[in-house]
Amino acid sequence: MTLSLYRASVPVLIRAFDRLTQILDKGVAFAGERKFDPELLVNARLAADMLPLARQVQLASDTAKGAAARLAGVAVPSFDDTEKTFPELHARIGKTVKFMESVNEAQFEGAADRTIAFKAGPYQLRFTGESYLFTFVLPNFFFHITTAYDILRHSGVPLGKTDYLGEIGV
Repeated sequence: MTLSLYRASVPVLIRAFDRLTQILDKGVAFAGERKFDPELLVNARLAADMLPLARQVQLASDTAKGAAARLAGVAVPSFDDTEKTFPELHARIGKTVKFMESVNEAQFEGAADRTIAFKAGPYQLRFTGESYLFTFVLPNFFFHITTAYDILRHSGVPLGKTDYLGEIGV
């Protein structure tokens, strides 16, 4: 059986959102144990010129929903980037996963050769579906998921590799 773009994207991204949800929960628990406002973590950054935790989650969401939509040939849903609390970040992840679950593998038929073109900031990007997934979506998505993990870890949240990877193996 060949690996479809659907199987290489939607289930992989949804699984990573599950891991991110668990990581965010550990951030909330850490703030509760240390008796500080968890929203301090939502605004935390690794460096002054990097985006905060909330924006990392929003960008992971944008990348994932954009991938599912573009590869399925449907409109990319627009979400406002207004999340300022952990419950709002959880809701954003839930809304993203729900959208991704609404597309099915049949909609990805022909996606590998489909032209994917969109504007990202000042750049006009153009890919085949396959190059979009493997050279843009997956690296970009995991950059933001990893950076969210790193922000919380750097802030003292007790996280390890298994928090990021989750259960491994078959």
